[in-house]
Amino acid sequence: MKSLKRFVFPKSRRLNANRLNEVYRNLYKAFGPQKWWPGESPFEIMVGAILTQNTSWANVEKAIRNLKQARKLSPPAILKLKDRKLAELIRPSGYFNVKAKRLKIFVDFLFKKFGGDIRLMARVDGRALRVELLQIPGIGPETADSILLYALGKPFFVIDAYTKRIFARHRLSFESRPTSPPRLVDLPYSAWQEIFTRHFSPDVSLYNDFHAQIVRLGKTYCKASVTLCSACPLAKYL
Repeated sequence: MKSLKRFVFPKSRRLNANRLNEVYRNLYKAFGPQKWWPGESPFEIMVGAILTQNTSWANVEKAIRNLKQARKLSPPAILKLKDRKLAELIRPSGYFNVKAKRLKIFVDFLFKKFGGDIRLMARVDGRALRVELLQIPGIGPETADSILLYALGKPFFVIDAYTKRIFARHRLSFESRPTSPPRLVDLPYSAWQEIFTRHFSPDVSLYNDFHAQIVRLGKTYCKASVTLCSACPLAKYL
């Protein structure tokens, strides 16, 4: 097994955003199709997107398993559940009291706007729906875009901590960058998203798999504290 080493920011090379297509092809060649997001239904994916905030996916899987075993993984079932019972079922996901309230608020929105029918929700224009999702307490841009892309099949590129970490380390450069920009990792979500959408046509399958490839890379090679730079599929860009 290759030894881990701390990442040192490269001083001489930048990854130009024009090469993002090439980056995706390299990741796809290395990892193959990722078939992400794991979930048996659009609603399960929505629940997962809310529960995965500030926790690992392994913990989310435990919480979802609890909901399934209790036969409570549906909009009507969650709507009827008392907050305390719901919190107990999703306890493995962490911040369970807060997340229980967020799930209830989201399901309440689903019923008030669409009668609890996700098929009706999916018919709404993506941009209009995104505005509404962002008005729900506890749903930020990453969660909203995960719901839109993975559960509803709408082309919104998801930006997460893995994306920022990996491409900040590669010193991603792009057009219209301010003369004295903040650190890349400090750019707002919308700015990061624009970098990717500017270089790719709206494509649900591509957005889905590219984000999943980035997650795989972040978990396998480009971790927060240590990296496997020499073995990384993107090593040639350093």
